[in-house]
Amino acid sequence: MRILLAGLVASLLAFQPAAAQDRQRMPITLDPQTGEVVSTADAPLPFVNQDAPTVLAADMPPSAQLPPTISPIVPRSGPEPRAPTTPDNLVHTLAPGDVRIKDIADVEGVRENQLVGYGLVVGLQGTGDTLRNAAFSEQSLQSMLERLGVNVRDSALRTRNIAAVIATAELPAFAGAGSRIDVNVASLGDASSLQGGTLVITQLAGADGEVYAVAQGPIAVTGYSAAGMAESVQKGTPTAGRIPNGALVEHELETSLDGLGALTFKLRNPDFRTAIRITDAINAYSRHRYGAAVAEERDYRSVALTKPRGMSAARFIAEIEGLPVRPDTPARVVIDERSGTVVMGADVRISTVAITHGNLSIRVTETPVASQPAPFSENGETVVLPRTMVDASESGGKLAIIGGTDLQTLVRGLNQIGLKPTGIIAIVQAMKTAGALQADLVVQ
Repeated sequence: MRILLAGLVASLLAFQPAAAQDRQRMPITLDPQTGEVVSTADAPLPFVNQDAPTVLAADMPPSAQLPPTISPIVPRSGPEPRAPTTPDNLVHTLAPGDVRIKDIADVEGVRENQLVGYGLVVGLQGTGDTLRNAAFSEQSLQSMLERLGVNVRDSALRTRNIAAVIATAELPAFAGAGSRIDVNVASLGDASSLQGGTLVITQLAGADGEVYAVAQGPIAVTGYSAAGMAESVQKGTPTAGRIPNGALVEHELETSLDGLGALTFKLRNPDFRTAIRITDAINAYSRHRYGAAVAEERDYRSVALTKPRGMSAARFIAEIEGLPVRPDTPARVVIDERSGTVVMGADVRISTVAITHGNLSIRVTETPVASQPAPFSENGETVVLPRTMVDASESGGKLAIIGGTDLQTLVRGLNQIGLKPTGIIAIVQAMKTAGALQADLVVQ
């Protein structure tokens, strides 16, 4: 009995320090979705007796429920997207009509920059500029030779193996120093061909005047020309060429994805419905992948993105831009009268109309005849008498009723009349004037 009483007294003495220490511990509240600490307090919880030990949320079993009077100090509108711990192994399949986001939208701030420079092409086989007709070519040749230590100021230059050219290139986004880009070269003077020429070192500058790349190398020309005394032949444009990987980047732009701030997709063909579809596709994927929505449409051109915490911008964009989306296009008919081309969008509709089209052909034939005087006439003269034959014919046109509920029905109705492209162009323009064409008409 004494032993039992001694054990009870010892346990009570040990419990009092633990209870006092428990009262000093800081209570916390956990986010039920992420398990993170979202609020702390410096005082005991209000539902706990001051004389009783404080119960911590972290120490409570999962089945225990917190009283409804306790709420986080910092409210949250939703879970914060977090970087996943597993790699993205999802393969996005494209259904008919679907495209990838990367094919219809670009990341704002990720763009090319135009470069331009002036230089000389040497090594031409007598097809270069005539120095007397192109004074800038002669001045450029003299300046280049002087920089190389050759004085030709008082010399009469007659070479035909050089040509003054303009070199253009596009500096890709995030191009580093030492990378190579393609260069396009076009003649400035009266050179007949750049075939076999080599571009001498040429500085390529941007719109700000800074030199970002240097171009040099042999020119690849796809066109050719040849001429003789009585005949000449030409194919393509021999006065323009290309130097693959012909420019070396010397100065890179100070840009980075992480330095862009907020990430935004810019649609190449702005459309409200397409922007909404992109937002819904990204959010449906991000809720499964990151546990939260990351996209929000701003207008008919922009979709803003929220990068998950702990994930690089490059990896995040790489996962998002491959999602399939079905873009929406406006109802539009494009007509090129020069080539007879008619292009209709899938959403083009035509109100029910009756159409007939007939071809009127008029043929004018001149068959002049010579009228000679009678034999042995003294004052007679031989004269040419005009003779004109005019033939007018009109082919019968069929009256057809066309109501385009969809593109296939519209095309089928136009084909029933048996029209040529010029006839289809005339009918489409007439339907637009009549108000039956429910689409934008673009005439090129």
